[in-house]
Amino acid sequence: MKLIKWLLTAAPTALASLGILLASGEALAQPGGYGGWGMGPGMMGGWGMGWFGGIFMMIFWILILVGLVFLIKWLVQSTSRTKPDAGGGSSRALDILKERYARSEIDKAEFETKKADLSN
Repeated sequence: MKLIKWLLTAAPTALASLGILLASGEALAQPGGYGGWGMGPGMMGGWGMGWFGGIFMMIFWILILVGLVFLIKWLVQSTSRTKPDAGGGSSRALDILKERYARSEIDKAEFETKKADLSN
């Protein structure tokens, strides 16, 4: 039922549009040429861009798309970075302390003392 209603409302509009296009076919075809505006075949002295134009257009759009991908990637990465802790970055300090203890730069007693200082 909905299809029939849609066809009854859309068909006259589509037919009217088709009629207008067919009636103005001569105007759309520009039978009088381009009127000396330098457009159309031979607008660049008969040489045109040839296949170079197609290659450069593809390269241009590929560069645009690659740029958009990198922009989106950068935006996603910059907004998803972890925020520093409210404790002033004590986890980073504890990581450094653990690394120093693992490299034997400090002994166990010094490690425990500094760890207790950082947790306070």
